[in-house]
Amino acid sequence: MAIAFSFSPPLDLHRHRLLPQHRTFPTLPISSYPFPLFLKNQSFKTSSAPLHSSPTTLDSSLLDDPLRTGRFLTNDEFEKLKLLGDFGYFKELESGFIWVRVMRDDELDATVGLLAESFAESMFWPSSYISLLRFLVKQYLIERRALMPHTATLIGFYKRKDADEEEAEQLAGTVEVCFDKRGANASPPTPTPPKDSPYICNMTVQKELRRRGIGWHLLKAGEELISQMSTSREVYLHCRMIDNAPFNMYTKAGYSVVQTDTIIILLMLQRRKHLMRKKLPAMTRSSPSESDVPISLEG
Repeated sequence: MAIAFSFSPPLDLHRHRLLPQHRTFPTLPISSYPFPLFLKNQSFKTSSAPLHSSPTTLDSSLLDDPLRTGRFLTNDEFEKLKLLGDFGYFKELESGFIWVRVMRDDELDATVGLLAESFAESMFWPSSYISLLRFLVKQYLIERRALMPHTATLIGFYKRKDADEEEAEQLAGTVEVCFDKRGANASPPTPTPPKDSPYICNMTVQKELRRRGIGWHLLKAGEELISQMSTSREVYLHCRMIDNAPFNMYTKAGYSVVQTDTIIILLMLQRRKHLMRKKLPAMTRSSPSESDVPISLEG
């Protein structure tokens, strides 16, 4: 499964030299993450919240590290940053549990590794490029993190149902959500989505954790956070034309094709992509839970 990457590092993929920033990386499929990430002193507590609740508000004591942006915030931005810190999405899957929340400072390197490995796999790059990719991806995530609360990187953790109580959760995947024009990428993939509309991108899941519904729930978590953070209800994402399984999943989730790359994009050595859009329902307290959504989907 893949949603188009929107990285903007200073890398020319063809000449291997530095260029001005705001280049765009192509679409990324799910890939592997080499070293599982474990949460320190934290574990899933299935009795602490109903499995059907969505989203779950996390206790502030779990937020050991505040979300820092490195810049001054307006009162409105500060309130939204608090919403990001409190956001949590918890679901029971057939094989385990998935928990999604905003990435913290001390989880940056693990997320960088996941994204770099995934991008290298999708481009069939040799392992010698991983270090360079890690550097570029880290710079990108740092820049994006400074734009919170206009954008946010979510990470998901997975735990098997048959796991021991002492076994920690494993980093399962990540997804980026942009809420408004301020958080929009300077050079998004084509076809270009509206900069003032929410946008979902940079989603990937560990290779060994595919086909468990994790990709579906990363997508749903992103949508729920958008519903809380943005007044706009039109959400956009990209999907490569060759990615049939992700396309079917997005269609099942309510996305439809708005525009498709022309053949000219092939001359730029990029895959053709669909720009897809979904109109989210207005949030109400009586909104049905997503727990009854089928999870036996790709991703």
